[in-house]
Amino acid sequence: MTGKPKVAVFKFASCDGCQLTLLDCEDELLALADAVEIAHFTEATRTSLPGPYDLALVEGSITTPEDAERIEQVRAQSKFLVVIGACATAGGIQALRNFGDVREFTQAVYARPDYISTLAHSTPIADHVPVDFELRGCPIDRGQLLEVITAFLAGRKPRIPDRSVCYECKARGLVCVTVAHGTPCLGPVTHAGCGAICPAFARGCFGCFGPARGANTPALIELLHQQGESPERIARFFHTFNAASPAFAKASQDAAAPEDMP
Repeated sequence: MTGKPKVAVFKFASCDGCQLTLLDCEDELLALADAVEIAHFTEATRTSLPGPYDLALVEGSITTPEDAERIEQVRAQSKFLVVIGACATAGGIQALRNFGDVREFTQAVYARPDYISTLAHSTPIADHVPVDFELRGCPIDRGQLLEVITAFLAGRKPRIPDRSVCYECKARGLVCVTVAHGTPCLGPVTHAGCGAICPAFARGCFGCFGPARGANTPALIELLHQQGESPERIARFFHTFNAASPAFAKASQDAAAPEDMP
């Protein structure tokens, strides 16, 4: 027993990118490792200590019956449970299955689909257990991750800005790619956190950090229509890393059926 807070990192259906973001913290990770006991982190160590855990970081969505059972066990062992990344907060890119027929997909892909045990939908962690904080991104921002870990270990609320990517563009002095070049951009409706990476390279935002609070997606859809984008193409703009988030899922439906919009 070290007396240090016990931190565990768990993976569900995901690409491991958000766990790698933690490992990419490099110098900060050394200081963190000195302050806490890494009780479970399969991506980084063979050590696997039983709970309870002071803080659990969970990457990935729930896609199998086994996942649904395991997240209950993780929740029961964790004082604080923080979900990290688009998969854990919105179902991830794999949630595109939610708009189709999983049985049809498995029959088309696998020689023996009867061996596949999967759920019809990819769902965020919060659909199954209470979570204490959701950190957005695909992948997450390492500065934000360190802030969240530090905040929970210090017993305070994480200071994560609740604003859109457009704010970050203005803060960096970037020219609006939509106004200047007519480039489709989800920045006005996307949660900040990436530092406006894509607009910095004259590309539109892809919505990696999910919908911003109070996102005005109808206004953005109308603007994209005015710019000459087809309903099908606009719907696809919202079908990426956070396709199953309620705001983006509704936006894609609205875009595909513009006559139903107010």
